[in-house]
Amino acid sequence: MYALLFADAGLSPAAISSLFVIWSVAGFAFELPSGLFADVFSRRRLLVAAPLLTGAGFALWTFLPSYPAFAAGFVLWGVGTALRSGTLQALVYEELGRVGAAGSYARVMGRSQALGTTAIMLANGVAAPVMAAGGYRAVGVASVVACLLCAVVSWSLPESRAAGSGAGEGDGEGSFLEVLRDGVAQVRRVPRVRGALVLTAAVMGFGALDEYLPVLGRSTGAAVAVVPLLMLVVGVGETAGGWLAGRGVRWLAPALVAAAVCMAAGALSGRPEGMALIAVAFGVIQWAAVAAEVRLQERISDRSRATVMSMAGFGSEVAAVLVFAGYALGSAWAGPGVLFAVASVPFVVMGLALWVPARR
Repeated sequence: MYALLFADAGLSPAAISSLFVIWSVAGFAFELPSGLFADVFSRRRLLVAAPLLTGAGFALWTFLPSYPAFAAGFVLWGVGTALRSGTLQALVYEELGRVGAAGSYARVMGRSQALGTTAIMLANGVAAPVMAAGGYRAVGVASVVACLLCAVVSWSLPESRAAGSGAGEGDGEGSFLEVLRDGVAQVRRVPRVRGALVLTAAVMGFGALDEYLPVLGRSTGAAVAVVPLLMLVVGVGETAGGWLAGRGVRWLAPALVAAAVCMAAGALSGRPEGMALIAVAFGVIQWAAVAAEVRLQERISDRSRATVMSMAGFGSEVAAVLVFAGYALGSAWAGPGVLFAVASVPFVVMGLALWVPARR
């Protein structure tokens, strides 16, 4: 709804695009520092602060609808997202490990993502009547309240790790540098860590194709009113992938290839029914993202866990930008179906890259 809010506030398409740029820059700028913060300070407190910052941004949009407020809101949202990136994964993995349940990480995170996808679908359905009843103000207030509730839930998370334990008892610049050196050393010197990081970033980053799913759905000839239903089908596939996370991980390589085949076949079919194959593809991608993340978590140390996970998050952002740029350039020569088919190729490469070492 925020794009409509900006337009109704009198912003031009160029101004709206500039807001998205601000959002992206904020996320990029704080992605790696947030991982360092999470390895030096309390991760739970950072997870509490993250939704509060996002909620503050939504409050600015709701009560001070203007370009400066929109820009500030996107900065706060970007910082909040960066604070959460890597921090939650590190906290969950370590706490599960402390109770001897690290093997449950994939299932816990997969189901968490599945619930998140379900919540988004429900929110999209509720947004229409809320908008009709109270306009942008009502939607904005509801968004702020949701962020506050998220902060409360974050505060209830367990954290047995003492703040600063990741870098010894020191604090300040020394601790940050020690954690950063340790994280960089793991990635540079341990091929298994480097490979897992690249895989995680690639799977998550190329999953950004879902931003173009409505365009693909419309290109099949489906009526505009039917497109949301097609997106619901894909959402169900992604939810299923989340619920199945942690199962059959030894099939990660062939699963990525199968996802690519389904994506290409569904996109090139040019029919609404082809979105069922797209749903399967994105369900597998959701499942594979968790599987790749588990591979990375198992290979890194607690000392700089959040920092390395933030590196993966940063890499996924870079991959997503490449996806957006590639789609924008390719759209001058090809339609959505062909572009999605081409975009399936990296998943084949990932699958083969995993399969060849396994065969050796």
